[in-house]
Amino acid sequence: MGKTKGSFTDLLRLPPGPVDLAAIATDGTPGFDGDKDDGNDALADLAEPLSDLQERLFAERTTGSTRRVLLVLQGMDTAGKGGVIRSAVALVDPQGVRITSFKAPTEEELAHDFLWRIAKAVPEPGYLGVFDRSHYEDVLIGRVRELADADEIERRYGAINDFEADLVADGVLVIKCMLHISAEEQKERLLARLDDEEKHWKFNPGDIDERELWPAYQEAYRIAVERTNTDHAPWYVVPSDRKWYRNMAIAHLLLEAFESMDLGWPKADFDVAGQRARLVEEDPIP
Repeated sequence: MGKTKGSFTDLLRLPPGPVDLAAIATDGTPGFDGDKDDGNDALADLAEPLSDLQERLFAERTTGSTRRVLLVLQGMDTAGKGGVIRSAVALVDPQGVRITSFKAPTEEELAHDFLWRIAKAVPEPGYLGVFDRSHYEDVLIGRVRELADADEIERRYGAINDFEADLVADGVLVIKCMLHISAEEQKERLLARLDDEEKHWKFNPGDIDERELWPAYQEAYRIAVERTNTDHAPWYVVPSDRKWYRNMAIAHLLLEAFESMDLGWPKADFDVAGQRARLVEEDPIP
């Protein structure tokens, strides 16, 4: 049975300063010394404590608290954003989860600032929100494909930092995860989709077009995470060549985030003993 070693929050958190993504292994397993089966078992073991804490957060919204959690998932095509949602996020009660998948912006969205549609999707108090892609698309594909001029891209880094600072001030705990995969692993995953007719629906010829720009995207990611790796909303770089590790690691990040919130159960705002007596001694149903 594999064992966890240390805090995933500490191990995966990107340190401040210059970033060298090439120096971070995409197939590593920081904090875990087991294999795939051990990792899957470890993931399953997280279900009960995660579910308990998420329910406490969901219950807390009834007290007027503004606290919530936002999990931001960013990564190259095939990095596994959907896999994280199906495996790690699925460990908690879906009624307390809000998932937003950001596609190419609509005409209405393009008529507003790039953060307009993002702000609309921020989870309400008590919820775990998940962004499948996010506002970072606007400094990633926006930069690589030159969808905005250089001055606008530059402005967006600061706008993102200000936006996330406002979220944190309003009670949002932000967990930003870069799903870090290698070009070789992406190729294998794309081939797997082409070689299995049941996965053809997942394949988009445009994925190969984007793959041709791999170096440019890696540079865009480097700049984005370096410029937006703040104390209030730090980045976590999650090695993602091993799907099982990726899922387990992000589940641990979620658990540690919930634990840091010191969540309790809301206190009753009524006379518990009196209401119990009414039910036991004065049951209105004969």
